[in-house]
Amino acid sequence: MLPLELDEEFPFSGSSYRGPDPKYDKLRAECPVAKVPTNSGTPTWVITKYEDVRAGLADSRLSRALTCVEGAPQVGGAMTTTPEMIISLDGSEHSRLRKLVMGAFTVRKVEAMRAGVQKVADELLDAIELKGAPVNLVEALCVPLPLTIIGDLLGVPTEDLKIFETDARAFATFDENDPEAPMRAFGRLAGYVMGLIAQKREKPGQDMLSDLISARDNDDKLSEQELVTFAFTLIGAGFDTAANQISNSVLALLHDHPDTWQRLVADPSLIPAAVEELLRHVNLFATDTTGFHRIAAEDLELGGQKIAKGDAVFFVLSSANRDEDVFDNPQQLDIDRASNPHIAFGHGVHYCLGKQLGRMEMAIAIEGLTRRFPDLRLAVPYEDLAWHQGEINHSLVSLPVTWG
Repeated sequence: MLPLELDEEFPFSGSSYRGPDPKYDKLRAECPVAKVPTNSGTPTWVITKYEDVRAGLADSRLSRALTCVEGAPQVGGAMTTTPEMIISLDGSEHSRLRKLVMGAFTVRKVEAMRAGVQKVADELLDAIELKGAPVNLVEALCVPLPLTIIGDLLGVPTEDLKIFETDARAFATFDENDPEAPMRAFGRLAGYVMGLIAQKREKPGQDMLSDLISARDNDDKLSEQELVTFAFTLIGAGFDTAANQISNSVLALLHDHPDTWQRLVADPSLIPAAVEELLRHVNLFATDTTGFHRIAAEDLELGGQKIAKGDAVFFVLSSANRDEDVFDNPQQLDIDRASNPHIAFGHGVHYCLGKQLGRMEMAIAIEGLTRRFPDLRLAVPYEDLAWHQGEINHSLVSLPVTWG
């Protein structure tokens, strides 16, 4: 039984890029593993404390695959997935697909990409400077930087991937008035990726998509449907999350923490630590979840609570990253933290493969902006900034900035 009063069903609406809904502070303090009512009518367990979140994310009894079974509990705010997507797989099936690409994301491989990422960033910053203020930073830097890099990895031209952006956003958007919209976007994405795969079959290259096609055609390591969904999952995860994290972090620095921005301008050596703290502090998830719920495959206990087989479970990463038992003054942005074991990239078998690349892209983008435009600031009142509605992530429509 929930030992506190909630004036709203889950998912809660009081979240912003600045942090999760304050209700999670109460849940962490009073009932960190809480079964709460939801807007879909199916109660779900909401896990809010750091250690419980880590333990649950690493628990193989909490299944992603079961969320795709017909009749499985659904909760508003959860991202739509299909059974063959890597983010919907458990155990050996998940490992089978993950092994096909994980070698491209090792620390050594990502570090070897640094010069290329820097080159792309410098070219985008050159174009910003040439155009002059004001500039929409979302379309001038935050989206094209990670989009170009994932395009290079997969062997897909950036101009082709721009077609992908609209439907990738629609797939990641939940609209209670049109619940089938994400699956329509899924169909368009699948068709787009099938076209890319056909091109690569005709003319393979030295790239990840060609390698995946070879693994399908020559080694039978994945099905055709897995190939299609894996490809667009890599494209979507490779740019949209990174783009939102960069834009939201720059907004946080410029508007909420200008003193920290000036520290980074004066001392670029602080940027790696600042990136880690921005990952912890800036709340990416609009529903304060990973976007993906799990289903208990058997009865289990988590955080002292008994969770029954078939129950839905959400892990609130943004709340875990504000846990007072792990982080001193967790509500503060503090780039001087001696220890910062955040779980912004998740934990367990589904942790983000591209975490090192995402860190690098953030650091290079922030370093370039602080070096080239030290007096960067918003070009419009903060209240005039527009956000995409209904998305899994907090996503700015635009970020107009000026300087000089």
